[in-house]
Amino acid sequence: MLPVVARTRADLKSALDGAGTISLVPTMGALHGGHIQLLKHASALADTLVASIFVNPTQFVPGEDFSTYPRTWDEDLRLCAESGVSVVFAPAVETMYPDGTEGGVTVDPGPLGTVLEGKTRPTHFRGVLTVVSKLLGLLEPEVAVFGEKDYQQLALLRLMVRGLCMNTEVVGCPTVREADGLAMSSRNRYLDHEQRKQAVALSRALNAGLARASDGADAVLGAAHMVIDGAPGIDLDYLVLTNADLGEPVPGHEARLLIEGRVGTTRLIDNTGLTLGR
Repeated sequence: MLPVVARTRADLKSALDGAGTISLVPTMGALHGGHIQLLKHASALADTLVASIFVNPTQFVPGEDFSTYPRTWDEDLRLCAESGVSVVFAPAVETMYPDGTEGGVTVDPGPLGTVLEGKTRPTHFRGVLTVVSKLLGLLEPEVAVFGEKDYQQLALLRLMVRGLCMNTEVVGCPTVREADGLAMSSRNRYLDHEQRKQAVALSRALNAGLARASDGADAVLGAAHMVIDGAPGIDLDYLVLTNADLGEPVPGHEARLLIEGRVGTTRLIDNTGLTLGR
């Protein structure tokens, strides 16, 4: 049975009448196995599972792939049905941005939005936080579930919910990977055969760093860089070690190793958690 599709605020209100508690998985469509895991996890957290499918124009910076971003509506709807989604919210741009995408109220991500991915995509996180805040306002879910692959995004969303006193719990789910270790992403479909093989170096670098976690920060970064430095086809943007909140790593505590690079014209991100040795 296909989920109810809501395209307007009125549709959404009608679809959620009597829904009980709500868990939300926001997506931009082009669903893959990583999304399916998010949906399965979210389905157990509330009475009604809602997925949003909205390619958000404000999180694309100039020159990025908004117009060519994969849109696979029929397949997305089928996967939502198989994953137990009750309602799919698929609004028009005008519904989410009644004052237009160039003006109106936005959410400032603060200093954390200007580093790592935000350094090369300076308006990206403002767009992400703004659209998610709108979704949380429209649906008022008890829980919203996001993947850990977009770890900086996850950290910022948690800051936003806490800082703006929102009544939604933000839950992160572990990254889902292909058999060879590549993190699942809608953008993987942009890679040709050779680029697909090259892209695995990102996860290999993270695994190399993880294997040296007990030896301290320098050993982690050195091992990861050794893999990337010897890998063809990777245009590295950053490879950093932080604490769990994206600050300075502390020996003996949880840390995060994050990487972003381009393979051809495709931007890929990945990360892994580790406990840093003393």
